[in-house]
Amino acid sequence: MFDQEARLERLLTRHPDAAVVEPAPGRYALVRRDQLLVAEHDVPAAQDLVRRWYDSHHDEHGVTSLRLRARAKVDVCELAAGLTGGGRHRRLSVSPNHLVHGQPMWWSGPADLPRPAPPVPAPRATAPGRREVTVAVLDTGLSPHPWYEHAPWYAEQREEAAEVLDADLDFELDAQAGHGTFIAGVLLRYAPTARLRAHRVIGGDGVGDELGVIRALGRVAAEGGADVVNLSIGCHTFDDRPSPLVARAIAALGRRTVVVACAGNAAGDRPFWPAALKPVIAVAALGPDGADRAWFSNYGWWVDACAPGVDVASSFVRFDGPRPRAGGVDPDLFEGYATWSGTSFAAPAVAGRIAGLAAGEGIGAAEAADRLLDPAARRTLPDLGMIVTG
Repeated sequence: MFDQEARLERLLTRHPDAAVVEPAPGRYALVRRDQLLVAEHDVPAAQDLVRRWYDSHHDEHGVTSLRLRARAKVDVCELAAGLTGGGRHRRLSVSPNHLVHGQPMWWSGPADLPRPAPPVPAPRATAPGRREVTVAVLDTGLSPHPWYEHAPWYAEQREEAAEVLDADLDFELDAQAGHGTFIAGVLLRYAPTARLRAHRVIGGDGVGDELGVIRALGRVAAEGGADVVNLSIGCHTFDDRPSPLVARAIAALGRRTVVVACAGNAAGDRPFWPAALKPVIAVAALGPDGADRAWFSNYGWWVDACAPGVDVASSFVRFDGPRPRAGGVDPDLFEGYATWSGTSFAAPAVAGRIAGLAAGEGIGAAEAADRLLDPAARRTLPDLGMIVTG
């Protein structure tokens, strides 16, 4: 508990506009203070209803961020519930701007920090793909790595998609820096010919917000879409319902795009969004034996699949921290490879298999997902969905 509280205190210090909300005991969520997200077509009605507290707004990719005056001290969750009607049927598409966070590190789980690892053999395609498959990775960004730094798609990455390794300048690797680079390696293990497109939506501390995710999804759509989108990020919401704005942004990608998201690492069945959305493939983590749930993994009716998520080895950043050598080992010297645990790394194993099957067979990603997750061909586990291994 102390470690959880210490991490939360550090987060709130680093993000002073964030607030913890607890509408029900033990059911936490994090939101940006004084911010409401509103669908474009609902902006006039919402602005009229909040005019007493309204300060400014910003429009982008079909969503508007309404900023309220701080001194009004408005409870944005209570306000959002009132604007939407509070019942099962929402009148307006309005939501607080929830913070999203990368997994693995959060409240009750899990499990570990990345650990330096010896070099891992680079992914190799056994045959040329029958079609080019694009995978969008919304995460911490991407650092150069021998596995892909000479690939044409990497040369096309925008500078703003680069990883930031030590944003607070304390000479230590930020808690989740390298998360996106690690995920890219997992994807390429199963889809070596895939074309990756990185979008940085969380920082090296593993924190971003729904507005950033919506903007990135809008850019994916504007750039022609993607076959597969990997979201190893997410959050709990104040009312345990999905953000209608995130749901709309995912729906705007179209049915030919497959979205895969991690189920989260709180070791519970509380829905984790956007993984729990119906159109999204939610992926839990299997333990070391690949036969049952990893202790940290979320589970529940909303989980669709599970894949290995403990001590996964993949590409990583290069970084040498300040800790001294002990027993002949430098504990914070990373030379491009690491092992890490979390549902974050089970999700790209499923996304990569879908992309690899689509590329190898020359089929659409949706058809590849249907084949991979065919209940007649794979065993299922209660509250974990289909087992995706091998």
